[in-house]
Amino acid sequence: MQLKTALLSTAVLAALAGLSFHAAHTDTQATHAGTAPRPDAVRSAAGLTASAMPAASQTARARHTLSNLSAGTGARPGSELAAASESPAQADSSPAANRVRDLLNGAAAEEVHRVAADAFAARDVMIDRDGTEHVRMERSYQGLPVVGGDFVVHSQNGELKSISQGDNMRTFGRPDIQPRISAAQAGKQAASAFDGTVNSVDNAGLVVYAQGTEPTLAYQMELRGDRRNDQAPGRFTSYVDAHTGSVLHSEDRVQTAAAAGTGKSIIYGDVGIVTDSVSGGFRLIDPNRGNGATYDANNESDKNYGSGYPNATLFTDADNLWGNNAASDRASAATDAHYGVAVTWDYYKNVHGRNGIFNDGNGVRSVVHVGTNYVNAFWYNDNANIKYMAYGDGDGTTYNPLVAIDVAGHEMTHGITSATAKLGYYSIKDTGGINEGISDIFGTLVEFYANNASDPGDYLIGEKVYKSNPSGTAALRVMFKQDADGKSKVCYPSTGFTAFQTYKGGTYDPHNTSGVLNRVFYLASEGAVVPAGFGYTKAQLVCNNDTGIVGVGRDKIGAIMYRALTRYFVSSTTYPQARTWTLQAASDLYGANSPEYATLARAWSAAKVN
Repeated sequence: MQLKTALLSTAVLAALAGLSFHAAHTDTQATHAGTAPRPDAVRSAAGLTASAMPAASQTARARHTLSNLSAGTGARPGSELAAASESPAQADSSPAANRVRDLLNGAAAEEVHRVAADAFAARDVMIDRDGTEHVRMERSYQGLPVVGGDFVVHSQNGELKSISQGDNMRTFGRPDIQPRISAAQAGKQAASAFDGTVNSVDNAGLVVYAQGTEPTLAYQMELRGDRRNDQAPGRFTSYVDAHTGSVLHSEDRVQTAAAAGTGKSIIYGDVGIVTDSVSGGFRLIDPNRGNGATYDANNESDKNYGSGYPNATLFTDADNLWGNNAASDRASAATDAHYGVAVTWDYYKNVHGRNGIFNDGNGVRSVVHVGTNYVNAFWYNDNANIKYMAYGDGDGTTYNPLVAIDVAGHEMTHGITSATAKLGYYSIKDTGGINEGISDIFGTLVEFYANNASDPGDYLIGEKVYKSNPSGTAALRVMFKQDADGKSKVCYPSTGFTAFQTYKGGTYDPHNTSGVLNRVFYLASEGAVVPAGFGYTKAQLVCNNDTGIVGVGRDKIGAIMYRALTRYFVSSTTYPQARTWTLQAASDLYGANSPEYATLARAWSAAKVN
């Protein structure tokens, strides 16, 4: 019988203090939306309280007692996280955000191609111990959100260091904001582009769409429906040109582990979990991790996915003994998932100082037993603040329920990506592959962190979802040679991954193009070394015959990747930009002349990203 307070057997016992960012508020606030004021007005509205105070003093006020988050990685002193915002509202009202707005009226204005009617709001603030501030900004134009207009401003002591931005807004051009077609017409266009049965199309309003195209006035339409021959929820955000009616982009809101390819759990045997004690029994809620809860979808189809499976039932138990190590007890798979989410939470908190997906200390909903014979898992996040992770049961023949640690880590990382860089997914050049690769990387790091004898860390994704895998080499993805599946890409093409081929199931589907980033991570971590059990040659692990790469360790490369994701990546990051920004993160942490920097650079070149 498990105790309510029993901790995960693999969890690190020492907990870090929270990373609350206490923003100093001024009596006057900068204008964040609508028509932007004159530059001198913005500077005045920013307030002298924040601007006049040295950045180092602001950082000191925000600091909390923290362990050295770079312990064991040899990172440069001062590069560790000192404070971070817990919500967009908190970020936007911070002194750091006001300093950035001052910079956007001066030194940074031309670099971000600011025009008079542009306005900016901070979504996230991260401050290093040396006082370097990283402020993630969203742009609006005449009050309309600019999709793809996001960027990150890096500054220290009020002086601009650099700006991370995509290729979307390298123009001073802006569209006429008077629509020429109606919202109803736009809804029909969005519906006509959906492959399946449309249940509803809602108008979320006008935006300026600027991903892979000149800034264009568009309707943002939210579509719900049933996909054709696919159990995954049919939830799309479509952007329809408000002048011509053409569908500019349809963004799939469901980010999956990969089609078909943890109590008494199915995969991990008996594990310690944390539950909530109530009158008469226990609930599968983890009070130690933001009250994250695990529910049974009762094999409900995707019809109510948009409400987060409201009919799903919370798992409860009388004696706090969950499952029977087999699929015959529905709590067995729930235990696997609950365990995996807890390990992932602990990894991010104890290694990177992140307090949950959104860094606000709140857990998320997990739903198991989704659909019938559903061989997948997914992260769901829409514009109505509905967020959860869902796990299918597998097909019962080839696949177990998709509740392995690396799958849980993968899906929870999709949430962290949506809370930070907001990397695009389908139909946005390289970005979807980077998004998937980031989830694979951190799913792998979570698996190593768990240190569970039933599932030793490796560079395979989802090997435990196979019911029979005696060699241990079958996997949804093989990170060091993902093209072994016959469809993935591991060498970056000279022209990049073209957007129109990155649709779901397309040649450049994100699950295929993630192979480039996965290869970079493996080579930089382990070097050009063939893992035991695989018959590849060293030359097959690289794209440029550089078989002499010696890895610097996955913990260091993981620290670099997390820094790049949370401080540098933006919604439309390309592979060449990912190289630039991960190398900048390596320079921040270890120095531009460090072995870590040099090894990572070689790994990128070995994947043909130069």
